[in-house]
Amino acid sequence: MFVTTSHPSPHEPVRVAIVGTGAIAHGSHLPALTALAAGQQLEIVAAVDVDAAAVEAFCAGAGIAHPYTDLDRMLAEQRPHLVTLATPPRFHRDQTVAALRAGAWVWCEKPPCPSLEDFDAIEAEEGPRQNGPYAAIVFQHRFGSGSRHVRRLLADRSMGRPLVAHCQTTWYRDEAYYSAPWRGSWSSEGGGPAMGHGIHQMDLLLDLLGPWAEIRAMAGRLVHDVETEDISTALIRFENGAMATVVNSVLSPDEVSRIRIDCERATVELTHLYGHRNADWRITPAPGVTSEEAAAWRDFGPDVPSSHEAQLKGLLEDLRAGRRPRSSGVDGRKSLELVTALYKAAFTGGTVRAGEIGPGDPYYGALHGNASGWAPERPAEVPA
Repeated sequence: MFVTTSHPSPHEPVRVAIVGTGAIAHGSHLPALTALAAGQQLEIVAAVDVDAAAVEAFCAGAGIAHPYTDLDRMLAEQRPHLVTLATPPRFHRDQTVAALRAGAWVWCEKPPCPSLEDFDAIEAEEGPRQNGPYAAIVFQHRFGSGSRHVRRLLADRSMGRPLVAHCQTTWYRDEAYYSAPWRGSWSSEGGGPAMGHGIHQMDLLLDLLGPWAEIRAMAGRLVHDVETEDISTALIRFENGAMATVVNSVLSPDEVSRIRIDCERATVELTHLYGHRNADWRITPAPGVTSEEAAAWRDFGPDVPSSHEAQLKGLLEDLRAGRRPRSSGVDGRKSLELVTALYKAAFTGGTVRAGEIGPGDPYYGALHGNASGWAPERPAEVPA
């Protein structure tokens, strides 16, 4: 039974609860929440973790009054307006549904959930209700002044039609990274670097270029002894005709996150790692573009870095207004759909078109599509 939660009054802080007290909660969620709490935009009222000692230490360190080991109890007793999920992906569906049913909005760390089937179950729980609650995904790279400025330039075709794009998430993860029992597993993490790492840059690429039309891909398990892939590559055609290459890797010691889009009149490139500022974007005009026009393109305005805080600030405004936030619903689903299509294309060897993966498709319920032995084992050592 859905319980209605009233929206906070204009002068009342939004009541927030944190679910999961691991590294992402410590490093990203808590700093963003604390910064906005300092401006009295929100109040962190509780935290939840299955590890009692961990949640008690987390609350003691952050000055949070109420530690819990039971999500349902917390929801009933604290009645938060917003729940942030910093838990492994396999828990996201059930925890999101529980929060929505309690009347709380949800801000869920990526990956959103292990399958499109899970995501659609969350959307079904939102149902036809007006004014929320809604569940949004943490896609913080969309936010900030740089991405906003470039999205506007591409939308109004100031630099001409987008033609060629490159999307690169080449990171490095060693065996210690996979020591966490939920990593590298289809059932708990959902996928490898395409799902858990590259989804951020792929989401930003979609946000900049718009809908995709078709994808071809390859995936491999070249180094790590895990279930999922550790590298993937893809070719994507967008509805606007632009074509893109995508690389997602956890095998790359020289780590970088990069998006490059070549338009008719300019190239725009973003190079960073885990977050970007205005200075991380570069616009190179084509011959014949006036210096005045190029200068206008390069005027990003005041620097607002991409961050959890930047996205959360907008989410709080949407919550107060009772309007659907960005990266929720269809807008949040599109990146998971592209990632799912990448896996299907890689494991079947075929071309996957937008909108083709739905109920009855094996990839709708699991990113690996129940394909066993899909990837080559690590290559044998070549004798000297």
